[in-house]
Amino acid sequence: MEEKILLLGAEAIAQGAIDAGISGIYAYPGTPSTEITEYVQRSKEAKKRNIHSTWSANEKTAYEAALGMAYAGKRAMVCMKHVGLNVAADAFINSAITGTNGGLIVTVADDPSMHSSQNEQDSRFYGKFAMIPVLEPSSQQEAYDAVHLGFELSEKVKLPVMLRITTRLSHSRAGIKRKNIKNQNILGFPGKRNQFILLPANARIQYQELIDKQPDLEEIAEHSVLNKSSIKNSSGLGVITFGIAYNYLMEVVSENNLYINILKIGQYPLPKKMTQSFIEKCSKVLVLEEGYPVYEELLRGFWEFSGPVRIHGRLDGTIPRTGELNPDIVRAALDIEKNEPHPGSTLVAGRPPELCQGCSHRDLYTELNEALKDVNEKHVFSDIGCYTLGALPPYDAINTCVDMGASVTMAKGAADAGLRPSVAVIGDSTFTHSGITGLLDAVNDKSAVTIIISDNATTAMTGGQDSPGFGRLYDICLGVGVEKEHLRVMEPLKKNFEMNVKVLKEEIAYEGVSVVISNRECIQTLTRKKRAQNKSEIVK
Repeated sequence: MEEKILLLGAEAIAQGAIDAGISGIYAYPGTPSTEITEYVQRSKEAKKRNIHSTWSANEKTAYEAALGMAYAGKRAMVCMKHVGLNVAADAFINSAITGTNGGLIVTVADDPSMHSSQNEQDSRFYGKFAMIPVLEPSSQQEAYDAVHLGFELSEKVKLPVMLRITTRLSHSRAGIKRKNIKNQNILGFPGKRNQFILLPANARIQYQELIDKQPDLEEIAEHSVLNKSSIKNSSGLGVITFGIAYNYLMEVVSENNLYINILKIGQYPLPKKMTQSFIEKCSKVLVLEEGYPVYEELLRGFWEFSGPVRIHGRLDGTIPRTGELNPDIVRAALDIEKNEPHPGSTLVAGRPPELCQGCSHRDLYTELNEALKDVNEKHVFSDIGCYTLGALPPYDAINTCVDMGASVTMAKGAADAGLRPSVAVIGDSTFTHSGITGLLDAVNDKSAVTIIISDNATTAMTGGQDSPGFGRLYDICLGVGVEKEHLRVMEPLKKNFEMNVKVLKEEIAYEGVSVVISNRECIQTLTRKKRAQNKSEIVK
């Protein structure tokens, strides 16, 4: 197939997965990984091939479902952002010990500079920790090709394979040359009957097998098409680049006609022989990796105690320790003068994010602030979603945002410590992601907490994906054990202001578990629905 199409990096991965013969893709929406699953959901080819692509409740359930599909011999992909891998870590780490049957790729989109995240952790740590192969493409074409490579590698070594990308690659476009579409695997089960039974006696054996595979994984990396060495100047400067950092380096190299040695690495574990041969030909080495100094640390640990070569990068301040790489940072590291901006260019003043006009969270926070106005010291625990913007003026309504679901459990812990009132605000999708178990703890301990579920009927922050608990939140809370008389539903509208404030005050005053479901559809999804309806009426 010679077709070439223009795709985002995320979309290139999705198209690569379709063309590589996946039977299912599992995910929870999280920027910058969301577009992978959305592309498959929109794809006519995926529908024709009956590829499973609905959203999961969270990253752990997504990972386990993908592992189950791989258990059945099919090819599966699971996608998440970097912090989502924390949620899936239990299944992820253990799947390296169970191994796989069909091919399994976990695509993780990291977010250096924290464009839409709480931290900028580097998922390569997890890959190294789990001792599985990790692929890190430097371009959209490599991202597409890496999916094919990853499935073949997964089925060859019988391990999950991580595909690590970053925001800049995920959200930029380039032309992609497609491969021929592969048929989906037929149903087939593990040849070793106890492969997926991690009882200690069996797990010890399989863990040793994982250890024994490491030399083979390193040897495969030595010959990977994603790893290549270019020696231009014996005993000169060498640059080791990882993933997208290669693009930034090559931009600087081409515009300045640099004559330097370059080692490009896009497949791990680190190809030791290739790396050693490269470093021996350099007087000093600059390490460019997007994220943490994962491999700089390893290289320093070995070379600074066994040879004269100096390693430079994030650890010695040659590269900033935080934030994304870019060509200007690379220029500075190479002592090249920064290009002056074009005289006609202007800077656009930044503006802080804010809740949409007409957003239901606006009315909820106005009501909540009124309900708590007589409290001497207000503490409201919140969570991850659009409603986190309630921390900013003019609302200044919340005090915390740590991780998915933490609002409920932090409110519980604060209540157990004696805080009154202890209030949590959580979105509908975040509640079904990881808030239900915290509510169960609160019910079991009869903690004095008020949990406000701001239900806008969608996963709004990532673009309006389906919310797993849509239409069932009331019944879920009843099922968990919330008392019916302290399970209230209100509609956050200005006309309901006084009534809603009264409801909030009553439940906040209750010395036990109370839940208030603030129910009004997201203004963005509602607007899109009306536009679609108007279009369909015009067509008719």
